[in-house]
Amino acid sequence: MWPDRRLCDLLGIEHPIIQAPMAGSATPALAIAVSDAGGLGSLGCAEMPLTEIRTVAAAMRAGTNRPFNLNFFIYPKPVADEAVFASARRRLQPWHDELGLGEPASELPAFHAGFTKAKLDLLLELRPPVVSFHFGLPDDAAVASLKAAGIILLCTATTVAEAKALQARGVDAIIAQGWEAGGHRGSHRPTAPGQGIGTMALVPQVIDAVRLPVIAAGGIGDGRGIAAALALGACGVQMGTAFLSCDEAGTDAARRALLRKAADTDTMVTDAISGRSARTFRSRYAEDMERNRQRLPDFPSLYDLTDPLTGAGQTDVANFHLYGQAAALNVECPAVERVAQLVQETLETLRRLAW
Repeated sequence: MWPDRRLCDLLGIEHPIIQAPMAGSATPALAIAVSDAGGLGSLGCAEMPLTEIRTVAAAMRAGTNRPFNLNFFIYPKPVADEAVFASARRRLQPWHDELGLGEPASELPAFHAGFTKAKLDLLLELRPPVVSFHFGLPDDAAVASLKAAGIILLCTATTVAEAKALQARGVDAIIAQGWEAGGHRGSHRPTAPGQGIGTMALVPQVIDAVRLPVIAAGGIGDGRGIAAALALGACGVQMGTAFLSCDEAGTDAARRALLRKAADTDTMVTDAISGRSARTFRSRYAEDMERNRQRLPDFPSLYDLTDPLTGAGQTDVANFHLYGQAAALNVECPAVERVAQLVQETLETLRRLAW
């Protein structure tokens, strides 16, 4: 059925569609439904405690006999810089005042690195079929042990150089993430919001640079986008925003309301919420911070200062409603129907273009 079956054969799936992990929005119910529909369901486990990772992995195995993916963030332990923290705190105080939130946090808590030995040991015990990484890979020893356990490894690249580095370090497939994507940019080091490369430009250059299967991500909202990615030479796609409107998604009511009236200009990329660039619904806070850029506390420690703002319910003032530039193409329906729609649209587009 598909012109390039490398991804389907690698992952053991029917359709070359990966549902993005989307921590907090990708539920076991959503991932199970996507996997059962022939795609690859994914769960974002980056900030989950070990007990919860064990629980969701068990839920996946109980809910489906198809492959699934667990995703993790790779980042160093945040550096506590008192001067940077004090500066950020002063900048956020007026926003706290406007929303009646009182004083911002007086000190940042201690954070650990994103991928710990305990998480590695748990993965080696659980042996999920697929593990994916964002912001880079763990060390070579961890990669070797995961591969020796028979786990298929995927990782995000946002540049050709990152893709080449991932190939050299032994991943099985590369997710080429364009600037249009919702959520955090998977760059291997922090980058400014405007530094991204669009999917249409990035994907073919990555394909030309590596031998591995390449998965296109970013701004792919329907079957036309999937067909375009395949035409560029990708052997599959990763879609996040497209699944946020599915019944099984853990999308909160405020973001579902935004998605129902989404437009192509709704979002912006900002690092002023988490400390790393991410595409989210526009807000006055993010736009102001972008106009006057200064160094901010490291990811993810900045959340301690910004969580009160984004949790205050004032979408226009500050928010962290993550979704991509193709959100206007979303459809509200069960995930199994969405996968079927995407497959049908893609095949119809490919047939139409086979002149």
